[in-house]
Amino acid sequence: MLEKKDITLEKAVLIGVITKEQDEVKSREYLDELEFLTYTAGGEVVKRFTQKMERPDPRTFIGTGKIEDVRKYIEEHEVGTAIFDDELSSAQERNISKILNCKVLDRTNLILDIFAQRAQTSYARTQVELAQCEYLLPRLRGMWTHLERQKGGIGMRGPGETEIETDRRIVRDKISLLKEKLKTIDRQMSVQRGNRGAMVRVALVGYTNVGKSTLMNVISKSDVFAENKLFATLDTTVRKVVIQNLPFLLSDTVGFIRKLPTQLVESFKGTLDEVREADLLLHVVDISHPNFEEHIESVNKILGEIKSADKPTIMVFNKIDAYKAEPLDTDDLETTRSTKHYTLNEWKSTWMSKVGNNALFISALNKENLEDFKKRVYDEVREIHITRFPYNKFLYPDYEDMN
Repeated sequence: MLEKKDITLEKAVLIGVITKEQDEVKSREYLDELEFLTYTAGGEVVKRFTQKMERPDPRTFIGTGKIEDVRKYIEEHEVGTAIFDDELSSAQERNISKILNCKVLDRTNLILDIFAQRAQTSYARTQVELAQCEYLLPRLRGMWTHLERQKGGIGMRGPGETEIETDRRIVRDKISLLKEKLKTIDRQMSVQRGNRGAMVRVALVGYTNVGKSTLMNVISKSDVFAENKLFATLDTTVRKVVIQNLPFLLSDTVGFIRKLPTQLVESFKGTLDEVREADLLLHVVDISHPNFEEHIESVNKILGEIKSADKPTIMVFNKIDAYKAEPLDTDDLETTRSTKHYTLNEWKSTWMSKVGNNALFISALNKENLEDFKKRVYDEVREIHITRFPYNKFLYPDYEDMN
């Protein structure tokens, strides 16, 4: 009988900066998220480094003294990867690689690598490859030598694995081919969307890992892949859902994230067409996350970028089973009560519950308050449907009348 081998995680250190725009608290939050991204990519964070600066150093991102500390730690603990929380310029990446003598990635490269792992369909793989090529193009010069891309591991998947890929002309040609391929697939998908008829379309949107796929599975009785990792879902999944006797289409879309690489926003515009063409958005929020308010802002920002911010939206606060209000330190006279100290009942009575014409508070995993969720979605979908087909008004009575 074969012994089960332990999976060895790739050792990594994280590097971030504390600036006027990004204070110590925010820097810590970003590094927490970067650590989760690293874990999702198959890495293990062994150390974090931060430095207070007015602005990142144009040559090495952090100061010479701090980068020397990082180099010593990497050398002493045999760490193979250094991951920076912000996007590095090609010059910074080259300079840092020479000093640290290890694999150097930035947040964008890490997210692209996770997308390369998670992409299952030809469409998603093409989108990721295009984003990687566009990221790679300005960084070709001196980025790696012959066989250096053969190391494998985090950040090493996707295009550019052979020496010939470092030729700018070939990469440009590849970008053109990938764009043409995406246009062809987009046209095919547009036809498919058109063939769905005039059914009401509802799209799940939200930050990554907020439980959209779990909610999709519960409502549609399907088996969309769901996992407690970032970007578990890359490919848009569309299911026909019937609440009472009212059918509609529900789509599960790729999750958003703070500092989402611009290459991905551009490459995934086709996938986000499901959001653009939706009649109703269900903005799912992980209320148990300490920074969920920032997540809402990030999602709204991206919705604005894809011209979907003005769509009818229901705010769905998920994971109420995991929500815990932070206890207030009554001994500390300087402690002020912030939103992190609200109980769930208090949240329900705040401005947040009024967003999107009264927000919903549910647990998709434990199926809490799902009846309220179904009623609300039914009423909203019914309103859209009978506006489109007034003669169907009597086919779909009010939710209360059917129970």
